[in-house]
Amino acid sequence: MPVGSRVPTYGELATRTDAPPGSSWSVFGDGDQLGMLNFLTPERTAAAAALVRRGATFNLDYPINAFMPPMNSTRHAAEHHIFANDANHRDDWLDSFYLQSTSQVDALRHIRHHRYGFYGGVGDDSIAVGTPDLGVQQQAEKAIAGRGVLLDAVRYGEAIGDPIAFGALKRFTPAYLDRMADHFDVDLLPGDLVLLRTGFAEQWLAMTRDERRAAMSKLDRSARGQAGIDQSDEMLAWIWNHQLSMLAADNGAVESWPINPGSGWFDPDEPPPPVHVSQNGMIHRPLIGLLGLVLGELWKLDELAADCAADGVYEFMVTVKPLNLLGGVGSPPNAIAIK
Repeated sequence: MPVGSRVPTYGELATRTDAPPGSSWSVFGDGDQLGMLNFLTPERTAAAAALVRRGATFNLDYPINAFMPPMNSTRHAAEHHIFANDANHRDDWLDSFYLQSTSQVDALRHIRHHRYGFYGGVGDDSIAVGTPDLGVQQQAEKAIAGRGVLLDAVRYGEAIGDPIAFGALKRFTPAYLDRMADHFDVDLLPGDLVLLRTGFAEQWLAMTRDERRAAMSKLDRSARGQAGIDQSDEMLAWIWNHQLSMLAADNGAVESWPINPGSGWFDPDEPPPPVHVSQNGMIHRPLIGLLGLVLGELWKLDELAADCAADGVYEFMVTVKPLNLLGGVGSPPNAIAIK
């Protein structure tokens, strides 16, 4: 989408009759595979490069297996193997490498909308091993580079006397996000990659493995609240109208937990899944399935946040290069911030 092209408002999307209401299907052209990444144009990438002044670089990925024991009971630790063909050679491979078990980005095939299906109307049969539709290779081929903005909820909460408590529910509304941006004196621009720091990953990794096992063994996940974005139509409008290209956080789902019962999205007739946590009522469904927003989870933001606090600059260049895996559902982001 060329810079300057008119983008429909979320209000206009919500009243569509030619596609699912609240969706961006066909807004970027028929058969689009990138969704809101289309907002990250070459012109906006070029402008982001001008933010590099010191040459300071920050790794935004946690190590493989950092979050073991797994936060998702269906995943296992990756097993690294090294072999040699001769005394001067080494090669290696991974077994049980779950691509969303640590820092990650979601492909648009990760989640379908429970009523309307996958982004753009891609059929369920097209989401399979070896098929290209909505796969993570689309992001890899895009080769993402743009302006990043950090919203540090940890430092903001401390500054206003309302600190983020680990394991407690905290819903970030659009107004709360706007107040954070004002506090850090940073504007959100079309095409931005917004990074949200809640402190979750840092505090989770500070626990012992036994403490993590105990936390994950609780039968009622609602006892383990999480800070994150609120589930609401207003949040969908805020994200779309700001024309973000990506939203990433250091927590396990970007959104708050438990879900907001006032969203109107929870379907009491939807049966729970046999394993793991239900996505019923989560903002993942409209964000990925309808708007086509790439989400990042469990990103490493502590060192970047410390530097932003030190120099007062909360904008920077970000590069994201997922694995070029045909049909991948997710990938480590291989993300770097550059200031």
